[in-house]
Amino acid sequence: MAPRKQNGFSLLELAIAIAISMILAASVTVTMQTTFKQQLVNDAYNNTLTTLRRARDQAAADMRVYVVTFATPTAGNGGTITVTESTPGGTVLMTSYLPAQVTFHLEPGIPNTIATTPDGFGTASSVFDFDQPPSAAGGGNVIYFQPDGSAQDALGNVNNGVVYLGTPGQLSTCRAVTLWGYTGRIRGWQLVQVGVVWSWVQS
Repeated sequence: MAPRKQNGFSLLELAIAIAISMILAASVTVTMQTTFKQQLVNDAYNNTLTTLRRARDQAAADMRVYVVTFATPTAGNGGTITVTESTPGGTVLMTSYLPAQVTFHLEPGIPNTIATTPDGFGTASSVFDFDQPPSAAGGGNVIYFQPDGSAQDALGNVNNGVVYLGTPGQLSTCRAVTLWGYTGRIRGWQLVQVGVVWSWVQS
């Protein structure tokens, strides 16, 4: 009788298939983790922009003073943004939280001269850097949005400034949001690398 042809994979073929599958799975996992981390940064950045804009717009719509207060990270979150009525201790209208992986902080290596900071506000010496000169010395974390849409500090001075955020230890994730007090204009920024130089680009 003629021998019957055997079908199926050899042990070597099976081992190669398993190895390829494991390499592909590892590659997908790394890609997904990077994408997830980037999405967290984008969400925190958009949350900061949206909260500021909502507070400004609502102050104009309701003809009231709404106060935005930034706070540093605490257990379980990367920082908070609280919107209150009239004063920092007034009725709380909204509180936004950054995810624990993304924090309000100054990442070593970000540009730190007036010529290189977002909108030229400060020298990146304070993570919350509102109350910019000539109104005050900078470093403020409280904004008073007025019914006309402008922003002031606690003394009634025009409030310009910037806030920084990103993933600790990852310079490429850094974001910033600036405020022009006269008009209440709010702009977002992203840190990008061109060659060996890191620069802020409006986004």
